[in-house]
Amino acid sequence: MGHNAAVPTPPSPLTPLSPLFRASHLRKRYGTTTVVDDLSFEIAPGECLGVIGPNGAGKTTTIRMCLGLTTPDSGSIEALDGLSMPRDARAIKARLGVVSQFDTLDPDFSCAENLMVYARYFGMRRSEIAPRVPQLLEFAALSHKADAKPGELSGGMRRRLSLARALVNDPQLLMLDEPTTGLDPQARHLMWERLQVLLAQGKSILLTTHFMDEAERLCSRLLVLDHGRKIAEGRPRDLIAEHLEPDVVELYGNGALELARSPLKDFAARVEVSGETAFFYTQDARGLMAALGDRSGLRTFHRPANLEDLFLKLTGRQIREDG
Repeated sequence: MGHNAAVPTPPSPLTPLSPLFRASHLRKRYGTTTVVDDLSFEIAPGECLGVIGPNGAGKTTTIRMCLGLTTPDSGSIEALDGLSMPRDARAIKARLGVVSQFDTLDPDFSCAENLMVYARYFGMRRSEIAPRVPQLLEFAALSHKADAKPGELSGGMRRRLSLARALVNDPQLLMLDEPTTGLDPQARHLMWERLQVLLAQGKSILLTTHFMDEAERLCSRLLVLDHGRKIAEGRPRDLIAEHLEPDVVELYGNGALELARSPLKDFAARVEVSGETAFFYTQDARGLMAALGDRSGLRTFHRPANLEDLFLKLTGRQIREDG
Protein backbone atom coordinates (compact mmCIF):
# COMPACT_ATOMS: atom_id res chain seq x y z
CA MET A 1 0.00 0.00 0.00
CA GLY A 2 1.28 3.47 -0.84
CA HIS A 3 0.67 6.91 0.54
CA ASN A 4 -2.36 7.51 -1.66
CA ALA A 5 -4.46 4.78 -0.06
CA ALA A 6 -8.11 5.80 -0.12
CA VAL A 7 -10.81 5.03 2.38
CA PRO A 8 -14.09 3.85 0.88
CA THR A 9 -17.19 6.04 0.83
CA PRO A 10 -15.98 9.47 1.97
CA PRO A 11 -18.32 11.16 4.46
CA SER A 12 -20.72 13.85 3.33
CA PRO A 13 -19.53 17.46 3.68
CA LEU A 14 -20.20 19.04 7.08
CA THR A 15 -20.72 22.64 8.13
CA PRO A 16 -17.25 23.75 9.25
CA LEU A 17 -18.56 26.11 11.93
CA SER A 18 -20.70 23.62 13.88
CA PRO A 19 -18.89 21.27 16.29
CA LEU A 20 -19.32 17.59 15.57
CA PHE A 21 -19.01 16.72 19.26
CA ARG A 22 -19.31 18.82 22.44
CA ALA A 23 -18.65 17.84 26.05
CA SER A 24 -19.68 20.40 28.67
CA HIS A 25 -18.65 20.50 32.35
CA LEU A 26 -18.16 16.74 32.73
CA ARG A 27 -17.55 15.46 36.25
CA LYS A 28 -16.97 11.91 37.46
CA ARG A 29 -16.14 10.71 40.96
CA TYR A 30 -15.27 7.25 42.24
CA GLY A 31 -15.67 7.29 46.01
CA THR A 32 -13.80 10.33 47.32
CA THR A 33 -11.65 10.68 44.19
CA THR A 34 -12.66 13.10 41.44
CA VAL A 35 -11.43 11.46 38.23
CA VAL A 36 -12.80 14.05 35.77
CA ASP A 37 -13.36 17.57 37.07
CA ASP A 38 -15.41 20.18 35.13
CA LEU A 39 -14.06 19.18 31.71
CA SER A 40 -15.36 20.87 28.54
CA PHE A 41 -14.17 20.52 24.94
CA GLU A 42 -15.39 20.44 21.34
CA ILE A 43 -14.34 18.56 18.22
CA ALA A 44 -14.78 20.20 14.82
CA PRO A 45 -15.40 18.33 11.56
CA GLY A 46 -12.12 17.11 10.06
CA GLU A 47 -10.19 17.81 13.26
CA CYS A 48 -7.94 15.55 15.33
CA LEU A 49 -8.19 16.49 19.01
CA GLY A 50 -5.47 14.90 21.11
CA VAL A 51 -5.94 14.22 24.81
CA ILE A 52 -2.66 13.89 26.70
CA GLY A 53 -1.80 13.62 30.37
CA PRO A 54 -0.04 11.38 32.90
CA ASN A 55 -1.44 8.07 34.10
CA GLY A 56 -4.51 8.75 36.21
CA ALA A 57 -5.22 12.09 34.53
CA GLY A 58 -8.73 10.99 33.49
CA LYS A 59 -8.16 10.27 29.78
CA THR A 60 -9.75 6.81 29.63
CA THR A 61 -12.68 7.82 31.87
CA THR A 62 -13.30 10.75 29.52
CA ILE A 63 -13.35 8.42 26.50
CA ARG A 64 -15.70 6.04 28.32
CA MET A 65 -18.12 8.88 29.08
CA CYS A 66 -17.97 9.99 25.44
CA LEU A 67 -18.87 6.44 24.37
CA GLY A 68 -21.74 6.10 26.85
CA LEU A 69 -19.91 3.35 28.74
CA THR A 70 -19.61 5.47 31.90
CA THR A 71 -22.29 7.93 33.03
CA PRO A 72 -20.98 11.33 34.16
CA ASP A 73 -22.12 12.53 37.58
CA SER A 74 -22.86 15.89 35.98
CA GLY A 75 -22.33 17.67 32.68
CA SER A 76 -23.56 16.95 29.17
CA ILE A 77 -22.39 15.36 25.92
CA GLU A 78 -23.90 16.39 22.58
CA ALA A 79 -22.88 14.82 19.30
CA LEU A 80 -23.71 14.45 15.65
CA ASP A 81 -26.58 16.83 14.88
CA GLY A 82 -28.04 17.44 18.32
CA LEU A 83 -28.02 13.92 19.76
CA SER A 84 -27.08 13.66 23.44
CA MET A 85 -25.68 11.06 25.83
CA PRO A 86 -27.05 9.00 27.45
CA ARG A 87 -30.49 9.60 25.89
CA ASP A 88 -29.36 8.89 22.33
CA ALA A 89 -26.44 6.60 23.17
CA ARG A 90 -27.44 3.93 20.66
CA ALA A 91 -27.83 6.42 17.79
CA ILE A 92 -24.52 8.13 18.61
CA LYS A 93 -22.58 4.85 18.87
CA ALA A 94 -24.00 3.79 15.50
CA ARG A 95 -22.14 6.73 13.95
CA LEU A 96 -18.87 6.41 15.88
CA GLY A 97 -15.81 4.31 15.20
CA VAL A 98 -13.85 3.03 18.20
CA VAL A 99 -10.34 1.60 18.56
CA SER A 100 -9.84 0.70 22.21
CA GLN A 101 -6.55 0.46 24.05
CA PHE A 102 -6.77 -3.33 24.19
CA ASP A 103 -7.30 -5.79 21.35
CA THR A 104 -10.97 -6.83 21.06
CA LEU A 105 -10.75 -8.75 17.78
CA ASP A 106 -12.45 -12.15 17.64
CA PRO A 107 -9.66 -14.75 17.53
CA ASP A 108 -11.91 -17.39 15.93
CA PHE A 109 -12.69 -15.37 12.79
CA SER A 110 -10.48 -14.39 9.87
CA CYS A 111 -9.71 -10.75 9.15
CA ALA A 112 -12.51 -10.56 6.58
CA GLU A 113 -14.93 -12.34 8.91
CA ASN A 114 -14.10 -9.95 11.77
CA LEU A 115 -15.26 -7.08 9.58
CA MET A 116 -18.38 -8.91 8.40
CA VAL A 117 -19.47 -9.95 11.90
CA TYR A 118 -18.79 -6.50 13.40
CA ALA A 119 -20.93 -4.86 10.72
CA ARG A 120 -23.89 -6.97 11.85
CA TYR A 121 -23.83 -5.14 15.22
CA PHE A 122 -24.83 -2.01 13.28
CA GLY A 123 -27.67 -3.82 11.54
CA MET A 124 -25.84 -3.78 8.19
CA ARG A 125 -26.91 -6.38 5.67
CA ARG A 126 -24.34 -8.77 4.23
CA SER A 127 -24.96 -7.28 0.79
CA GLU A 128 -24.03 -3.85 2.19
CA ILE A 129 -20.76 -4.77 3.87
CA ALA A 130 -19.48 -7.47 1.48
CA PRO A 131 -18.30 -4.98 -1.20
CA ARG A 132 -16.63 -2.81 1.46
CA VAL A 133 -14.58 -5.60 3.09
CA PRO A 134 -11.92 -5.79 0.34
CA GLN A 135 -11.65 -1.97 0.32
CA LEU A 136 -11.25 -1.81 4.09
CA LEU A 137 -8.63 -4.56 4.06
CA GLU A 138 -6.77 -2.74 1.31
CA PHE A 139 -6.90 0.50 3.34
CA ALA A 140 -5.42 -1.38 6.31
CA ALA A 141 -2.69 -2.91 4.07
CA LEU A 142 -4.11 -6.36 4.90
CA SER A 143 -5.46 -7.57 1.55
CA HIS A 144 -2.98 -10.46 1.65
CA LYS A 145 -4.22 -11.45 5.13
CA ALA A 146 -7.97 -11.60 4.44
CA ASP A 147 -8.18 -15.27 5.45
CA ALA A 148 -5.70 -15.09 8.35
CA LYS A 149 -6.91 -15.06 11.95
CA PRO A 150 -5.80 -12.31 14.37
CA GLY A 151 -3.47 -14.71 16.17
CA GLU A 152 -1.42 -15.02 12.98
CA LEU A 153 -0.92 -11.25 12.65
CA SER A 154 1.77 -8.95 14.04
CA GLY A 155 0.81 -6.30 16.58
CA GLY A 156 0.80 -3.60 13.92
CA MET A 157 -1.44 -5.67 11.64
CA ARG A 158 -3.91 -6.27 14.49
CA ARG A 159 -4.08 -2.54 15.23
CA ARG A 160 -4.74 -1.79 11.56
CA LEU A 161 -7.43 -4.47 11.47
CA SER A 162 -9.01 -2.84 14.53
CA LEU A 163 -8.96 0.48 12.65
CA ALA A 164 -10.54 -1.11 9.55
CA ARG A 165 -13.20 -2.68 11.77
CA ALA A 166 -13.95 0.74 13.30
CA LEU A 167 -14.66 2.04 9.77
CA VAL A 168 -17.28 -0.55 8.74
CA ASN A 169 -20.17 1.80 9.60
CA ASP A 170 -18.48 4.77 7.83
CA PRO A 171 -18.32 6.83 11.07
CA GLN A 172 -18.02 10.60 11.13
CA LEU A 173 -16.01 10.51 14.36
CA LEU A 174 -13.33 8.04 15.45
CA MET A 175 -12.35 7.62 19.10
CA LEU A 176 -8.91 6.09 19.49
CA ASP A 177 -7.54 5.20 22.93
CA GLU A 178 -3.73 4.90 22.67
CA PRO A 179 -3.93 3.18 19.26
CA THR A 180 -0.18 2.63 18.75
CA THR A 181 0.89 1.46 22.22
CA GLY A 182 3.21 -1.54 21.94
CA LEU A 183 3.98 -1.09 18.23
CA ASP A 184 7.46 -0.85 16.74
CA PRO A 185 8.43 2.38 14.94
CA GLN A 186 7.62 1.08 11.44
CA ALA A 187 4.16 -0.11 12.53
CA ARG A 188 3.47 3.19 14.29
CA HIS A 189 4.40 5.18 11.18
CA LEU A 190 2.10 3.08 8.98
CA MET A 191 -0.74 3.59 11.48
CA TRP A 192 -0.07 7.36 11.46
CA GLU A 193 -0.22 7.36 7.65
CA ARG A 194 -3.62 5.68 7.70
CA LEU A 195 -4.97 8.14 10.29
CA GLN A 196 -3.75 11.07 8.19
CA VAL A 197 -5.61 9.66 5.19
CA LEU A 198 -8.81 9.54 7.29
CA LEU A 199 -8.35 13.16 8.38
CA ALA A 200 -7.81 14.18 4.75
CA GLN A 201 -11.10 12.43 3.93
CA GLY A 202 -12.89 14.66 6.47
CA LYS A 203 -13.18 12.27 9.40
CA SER A 204 -12.81 13.66 12.91
CA ILE A 205 -10.65 11.92 15.50
CA LEU A 206 -10.46 12.03 19.29
CA LEU A 207 -7.08 10.52 20.18
CA THR A 208 -5.51 9.71 23.53
CA THR A 209 -1.79 8.99 23.45
CA HIS A 210 1.35 8.81 25.58
CA PHE A 211 3.55 9.50 22.54
CA MET A 212 4.28 13.19 22.19
CA ASP A 213 5.65 12.81 18.64
CA GLU A 214 2.33 11.14 17.71
CA ALA A 215 0.33 14.01 19.22
CA GLU A 216 2.47 16.62 17.48
CA ARG A 217 2.23 14.85 14.12
CA LEU A 218 -1.50 14.05 14.06
CA CYS A 219 -3.34 16.51 16.27
CA SER A 220 -4.61 19.90 15.15
CA ARG A 221 -5.42 20.73 18.80
CA LEU A 222 -4.42 19.31 22.16
CA LEU A 223 -6.17 18.97 25.49
CA VAL A 224 -3.73 18.53 28.41
CA LEU A 225 -5.30 16.85 31.45
CA ASP A 226 -3.91 16.41 34.95
CA HIS A 227 -5.82 15.14 37.99
CA GLY A 228 -9.00 15.20 35.92
CA ARG A 229 -8.78 18.89 35.04
CA LYS A 230 -7.96 20.65 31.78
CA ILE A 231 -4.70 22.53 32.38
CA ALA A 232 -4.02 23.64 28.79
CA GLU A 233 -5.69 23.58 25.36
CA GLY A 234 -4.56 24.75 21.94
CA ARG A 235 -2.56 23.98 18.82
CA PRO A 236 0.68 22.08 19.59
CA ARG A 237 3.07 24.77 18.28
CA ASP A 238 1.06 27.54 19.97
CA LEU A 239 1.22 25.75 23.33
CA ILE A 240 4.96 25.22 22.98
CA ALA A 241 5.49 28.90 22.17
CA GLU A 242 3.24 30.01 25.05
CA HIS A 243 4.75 27.87 27.80
CA LEU A 244 8.38 27.22 26.82
CA GLU A 245 11.62 28.90 25.88
CA PRO A 246 12.48 28.11 22.24
CA ASP A 247 15.90 26.45 22.78
CA VAL A 248 16.81 23.43 24.89
CA VAL A 249 20.33 22.18 25.65
CA GLU A 250 20.56 18.72 27.22
CA LEU A 251 23.75 17.86 29.12
CA TYR A 252 24.69 14.37 30.23
CA GLY A 253 27.90 12.57 31.07
CA ASN A 254 30.85 13.82 33.15
CA GLY A 255 29.92 16.73 35.38
CA ALA A 256 26.49 17.40 33.83
CA LEU A 257 24.62 17.60 37.14
CA GLU A 258 27.31 19.83 38.70
CA LEU A 259 27.01 22.21 35.73
CA ALA A 260 23.28 22.51 36.41
CA ARG A 261 24.20 24.18 39.73
CA SER A 262 27.13 26.18 38.35
CA PRO A 263 27.15 29.80 37.08
CA LEU A 264 26.25 28.33 33.65
CA LYS A 265 22.66 28.22 34.86
CA ASP A 266 22.59 32.00 34.40
CA PHE A 267 22.61 31.42 30.63
CA ALA A 268 19.21 29.71 30.91
CA ALA A 269 15.73 30.90 31.88
CA ARG A 270 15.43 27.70 33.91
CA VAL A 271 17.29 24.44 34.46
CA GLU A 272 15.74 21.06 35.24
CA VAL A 273 17.40 17.79 36.21
CA SER A 274 15.98 14.37 35.41
CA GLY A 275 18.07 11.33 36.24
CA GLU A 276 21.57 11.99 34.93
CA THR A 277 20.52 14.68 32.44
CA ALA A 278 20.38 18.46 32.94
CA PHE A 279 18.00 20.45 30.74
CA PHE A 280 18.83 24.11 30.11
CA TYR A 281 15.84 26.05 28.71
CA THR A 282 16.93 29.29 27.07
CA GLN A 283 15.81 32.03 24.69
CA ASP A 284 19.09 31.69 22.75
CA ALA A 285 21.50 28.77 23.22
CA ARG A 286 24.52 30.35 21.53
CA GLY A 287 25.99 31.87 24.72
CA LEU A 288 25.56 28.64 26.66
CA MET A 289 27.08 26.51 23.90
CA ALA A 290 30.09 28.84 23.67
CA ALA A 291 30.57 28.77 27.44
CA LEU A 292 30.40 24.98 27.53
CA GLY A 293 33.25 24.70 25.06
CA ASP A 294 34.69 21.23 24.51
CA ARG A 295 34.52 19.45 27.87
CA SER A 296 35.88 15.91 27.96
CA GLY A 297 33.22 13.29 28.62
CA LEU A 298 30.36 15.78 28.54
CA ARG A 299 27.65 15.12 25.95
CA THR A 300 25.53 18.01 24.69
CA PHE A 301 22.39 18.02 22.59
CA HIS A 302 20.96 21.32 21.33
CA ARG A 303 17.40 21.20 19.97
CA PRO A 304 14.18 23.23 19.72
CA ALA A 305 11.62 22.86 22.50
CA ASN A 306 9.06 20.17 21.78
CA LEU A 307 5.79 18.75 23.03
CA GLU A 308 7.51 16.44 25.50
CA ASP A 309 9.07 19.49 27.19
CA LEU A 310 5.61 21.04 27.39
CA PHE A 311 4.12 17.87 28.85
CA LEU A 312 6.83 17.62 31.51
CA LYS A 313 6.62 21.31 32.42
CA LEU A 314 2.85 21.21 32.85
CA THR A 315 2.51 17.83 34.56
CA GLY A 316 5.91 17.31 36.24
CA ARG A 317 8.69 14.77 35.82
CA GLN A 318 7.70 12.39 38.62
CA ILE A 319 6.66 8.88 37.65
CA ARG A 320 2.93 8.18 37.94
CA GLU A 321 1.77 4.65 38.57
CA ASP A 322 -0.99 3.26 36.35
CA GLY A 323 -4.46 4.12 37.49
